[in-house]
Amino acid sequence: MSDGPLLEPVGGDGRTLRASGRWTIEHAATLEDIGAVVVADNVVDASAIAGLDTLGALAITRLGRADGGKGAMLVSVPERYRGLIDEVAAASLDEPPAAPRPNSALAALDRLGRGTTEAFAGLGDTLAMGGMLTIAAGRGIARPRRLRLTSIVHHLDRVGWQAIGIILLMTFLVGAIIAQQGIFNFRRFGAADYVVNLVGILVLREIGVLIVAIMVAGRSGSSYTAELGSMKMREEVDALRTMGIDPVEILVLPRVIALVIALPILTFLGSMAAIFGGELVAWWYGGMSPTIFLARLRDAVSLHDFYIGMIKAPVMALVIGIVACSEGLNVGGSAESLGLKTTASVVKSIFLVIVLDGVFAIFFASIGW
Repeated sequence: MSDGPLLEPVGGDGRTLRASGRWTIEHAATLEDIGAVVVADNVVDASAIAGLDTLGALAITRLGRADGGKGAMLVSVPERYRGLIDEVAAASLDEPPAAPRPNSALAALDRLGRGTTEAFAGLGDTLAMGGMLTIAAGRGIARPRRLRLTSIVHHLDRVGWQAIGIILLMTFLVGAIIAQQGIFNFRRFGAADYVVNLVGILVLREIGVLIVAIMVAGRSGSSYTAELGSMKMREEVDALRTMGIDPVEILVLPRVIALVIALPILTFLGSMAAIFGGELVAWWYGGMSPTIFLARLRDAVSLHDFYIGMIKAPVMALVIGIVACSEGLNVGGSAESLGLKTTASVVKSIFLVIVLDGVFAIFFASIGW
C-alpha cells in the first residue's frame, strides 16, 4: 500500500476531504497536483497526515488558496505539524506585484535632479581641492625646503618632455588641415593669401592652447587620477594622513606645479608646429613660398595674439591639475569607481578648458585685445 499523500472525500455531503499519507518531498510530483479537487466550501481534515515537511506544508497552505484564492477550511491539524504550517503560511506565497511603470517625465526630472546634485557636489570637491592646494602652496612659498623638487622634476619629465612628440604631431596636423581648408575655401573669393591670417591668429590665440590643453587633460590628467585613485584604494593616502603628512602637499602640489610649468611650454611648441604645418600646406597646396608666408605672418599677427595663448595656458593647466587630483582622491574602494572617476576627470577637465577658453575670448575682446 502506498504511503503517498492522499486527499479523498469522506462522509455523504462531499464537502469534507481527508488528507492522509506522507506529505513530503519524496512525493513532490503528487503534491503539485493534489489541490485540483478543492473548492471554496470544502473542509480539509488533516488529522491523518503521517508525515510532513516544508514542501508538504506549502501544499497544505495552498489548499487554503484554492478556487481563485478563497480557499478551503483546514481543521484537525496535528499539534506537531501546526508550527511548521503556521510558519509557511506566514510567508508570502504570492509573487510580488510588478513595479509600477514610472512616468517618463518624472523619471527624466529625477535624472536631471540627480545629475545637478552630483554636478554641484563635484564642483564643491574641486573648489575644496583648490583651497587645500592654495594652503599647501603657501606653506611651500613660506618654507621652500618643503617643496619636493625631485618629485616636481619627475612629473615635469612625464607631462612635459615625454609629451612633446605627440603634441608636435597633433598640432602639426591640425595646422595643416586648417591651412588646407582655408586655401580651398578662400580661393572661391580670390583671397587664398588670407590663409596666413587664419592660421596665425587662430593657432596663436585659440586652437594652439586649446588642442594642447585637451590632449594634456586626456593624457596627463587621466594619469594623475588613476595614480592617486590607486593609492587611495591601497590606503596609502590614509597612511600618509595617519603619519601626520598632508597628502595634498606630498602628492598633489608637485603634480600641479609640473603641469603649470609644462603646459605653456607645450603650447608654444605646439603653436609653432601648427604654424609650420600651415606653412608647408600653403607652399605645397597653395603655391605660397615659405618666405612670403613668413612675411605675411609678421604682418598678420601681433604680440598680443601670442600673449593671449601664453596667458591661457597656465590657468588651464591649474584647472586640469585640480580636477584630476580631486577626482583621484575621491576614488572609492573598487575598480569600477577608479574607472568612473578617471572618465569623469577627463570629461570635466575638457569641459572646463573649453568654458575657460570662451571666458578668456570674451574678456580679451572686451579689452580690445
